[in-house]
Amino acid sequence: MRVLRYLQPFALVGLRILLGAVMIGHGYGKVFQGGLSRHVHMVSSLGLPGWLAYPSAFTEFFGGILLIVGLGTRAVSFLVLIDMSVAIWKVHWKNGMLGRGGYEFPLSLAVIAFALIAYGAGPIALDRIFDRGGSAKSKKAESGK
Repeated sequence: MRVLRYLQPFALVGLRILLGAVMIGHGYGKVFQGGLSRHVHMVSSLGLPGWLAYPSAFTEFFGGILLIVGLGTRAVSFLVLIDMSVAIWKVHWKNGMLGRGGYEFPLSLAVIAFALIAYGAGPIALDRIFDRGGSAKSKKAESGK
């Protein structure tokens, strides 16, 4: 099973690309196609302050880009985790896990975000180049411990 350890960096890249692409897809229309005012209205209709739509939309679109390149991975993943937790709580929970509009998809994204918080971007990321958020395991190896 030693060979599986060599696949771990690629698994982290896959998680980052998947989460980033989905977030970009959900955030693009909110940021660039006039959807921001609709998003503000929707967030307000959930009983939350409308201004929260701005960090939500920007986290989705710009955070998605950052995730793909692996820059600020842990911080962005934390913001995505918050975004998905609020989506589950305020929008999807009432539909159940597997019902139409259920929370299985945002829950999956939240778990991916949590994994990236825990493991970091991995060695194939800009975080690694700038020494931000690389995995603890790789940092230990570098220090010789």
